[in-house]
Amino acid sequence: MHPDAFRDNDLFRLLVQGVRDYAIFALDPGGHIVSWNAGAARIKGYAAEEIIGRHFSAFYPPEDVQSGKPEWELRVARADGAIEDEGWRVRKDGTRFWANVIITALYDDGGELRGFGKVTRDMTERRRAEQQLTDRRRLLAHLVEAQERERQRIAWDVHDDTIQAMVAVDMRLQLLAGKLSAEHRRTVDQLDGAVRASISRLRNLVFRVRPPGIERHGLRDSLAAYLADTATVAEIRYSLEQEPGADAAITIFRICQEALTNVRKHARASSVVLELSTVDHGFLVRVVDDGVGLPGLDPNAGHFGLIEMRERAEAAGGWCTVMGQESGGTVVEFWLPDVRS
Repeated sequence: MHPDAFRDNDLFRLLVQGVRDYAIFALDPGGHIVSWNAGAARIKGYAAEEIIGRHFSAFYPPEDVQSGKPEWELRVARADGAIEDEGWRVRKDGTRFWANVIITALYDDGGELRGFGKVTRDMTERRRAEQQLTDRRRLLAHLVEAQERERQRIAWDVHDDTIQAMVAVDMRLQLLAGKLSAEHRRTVDQLDGAVRASISRLRNLVFRVRPPGIERHGLRDSLAAYLADTATVAEIRYSLEQEPGADAAITIFRICQEALTNVRKHARASSVVLELSTVDHGFLVRVVDDGVGLPGLDPNAGHFGLIEMRERAEAAGGWCTVMGQESGGTVVEFWLPDVRS
């Protein structure tokens, strides 16, 4: 062997032994540990003299050892060349950590199995952070669901109780006006006009709180009705392959509602385009305006409406971004998965 090869092998050995973020060690064909690096000692808690020669199943929880998981992983690595796994592993002191593990079969030039290389990384903190994020999104989803139920209850109460009562008052005022002299009729007509105006405002409020047309007429008609109600001139480009389910439709409507509110309050736009399409087994929606954008507002933090849009999308398993255009204006883009796919 060339002298440089000896030096290269020595450097490689020093590199592997010195790595501290990864446990890197070798197994013989039977699964017994034959080498040990600094990362393995730090992550698993064993000194080299304590662990070399022992079977690598010492790192697995009792339930995995009993089910034969260590031996199964070696069989798969031998058959496929390598195996990657994530799961619980056990340190010397008995504590568990979440590990990403790669086992690679090592063959010599003649094709004979000489052993296995094993690389383990402690992923406990990442898993904890992911779990916290999942828990937060689950809580947010429950809060959004509760909010929509409460909106629906309020809308029904206002529609079935308050509005119906005021409609009855309106009818009685009309009957009363027909029986009065012209002088008194004008007064009653003015009162009737105020009642009708209140009924109209309440109906608009009910629509904003819980758009009744989504379940019956679909998302597109509900968006069109909202745009007409708010006097927002917008083009709707609707190319969904199928109508979203009720939950997704409500989420899409709410995010669009918030985006259009921002356009109306801040953008001073002359045109708005709503684009809805089917992308990656889900619904991609873009709200594009040609206004001045959102001056003074950081799309990534600090503005409740933008945060609410993002949180609604993430609670549904999707994402939401807000960005400016080089030509001016703002693009709100979000995607929700089609859970029926």
